[in-house]
Amino acid sequence: MVTIVDTLSKPDTDAAKSPERPRHPEKAHRPDNPIQRKPKWIRVKAPTSPVYRETIDIVRDNKLVTVCEEAGCPNIGECWSKKHASFMILGDTCTRACAFCNVRTGMPGPVDEGEPERIAEAVAAMGLNHVVITSVDRDDLDDGGATHFANVIKAIRKGSPGTTVEVLTPDFLRKDGALEIVVEAKPDVFNHNMETVPSKYLKVRPGARYFHSIRLLQRVKELDTTMFTKSGMMVGLGEERNEVLQLMDDLRTADVDFLTIGQYLQPTKKHHAVMAFITPEEFKAYERIAYAKGFLKVSSSPLTRSSHHAGEDFADLRRAREAKFGRIAR
Repeated sequence: MVTIVDTLSKPDTDAAKSPERPRHPEKAHRPDNPIQRKPKWIRVKAPTSPVYRETIDIVRDNKLVTVCEEAGCPNIGECWSKKHASFMILGDTCTRACAFCNVRTGMPGPVDEGEPERIAEAVAAMGLNHVVITSVDRDDLDDGGATHFANVIKAIRKGSPGTTVEVLTPDFLRKDGALEIVVEAKPDVFNHNMETVPSKYLKVRPGARYFHSIRLLQRVKELDTTMFTKSGMMVGLGEERNEVLQLMDDLRTADVDFLTIGQYLQPTKKHHAVMAFITPEEFKAYERIAYAKGFLKVSSSPLTRSSHHAGEDFADLRRAREAKFGRIAR
């Protein structure tokens, strides 16, 4: 496991004079990977909607962190203009150093016990029918943050009982019992992203283990057969087509319901290079194959992200299961 130890932060006693610590200290000495010009099919317009501004105000007023901002999601203008936001709990600093990710790395601060209530208030203020809750990796915590996930789910259920809840969790590697805590809180969708094919894990996702992540998703179904499971991957990191198809098979072996596939976009020159821009036609081919392999729902396009259109996709997912198996009581 790669865990980042913060040796750069200075004491808070003189915070005004202390320079801001680097966002990615572990990447500072890596060689530059030039950022390629994006093809026309993945360029997005700058947000101008007044609703976008309202969403920003709700997030700021509740002192919340969103993965939309932290990960530099290209869909933020579209989603926030519809008052859709994906909340990132447990702080804005991750203990891992994935080569693709733009979230800050280092040693996180203490868990904010008031965060669940503030998220519940924001969900109610935004009138969300479906909400996505994700987090940084918290390898420093005994349960990897699982109890905090459960507390957030419970707070949302109390404040907005009609809102469906989707969680996008870390892998809880070496955190015995953590997964069970989250599943017991009964989110409507349990998402854990594979991110890439196994041959790329050592370079792209060095702190994770491919088959542990597969097993995590399989275990969710063993704990609760009615819970929807979801996973996502990026393409354009140098993977082979047959590796993508094998990943699909591995997820189906774990009985995963929903697969997302999107284009990897390089956040900075210090991140993993984009090895290829996958065409919309290739994404559509992956979608057809994934449906043929038995996924109930597939979202595959250059701009697909785990949380993009999550509410609409969840409604499609529920209808697909009912059409195939009939209504399943919870």
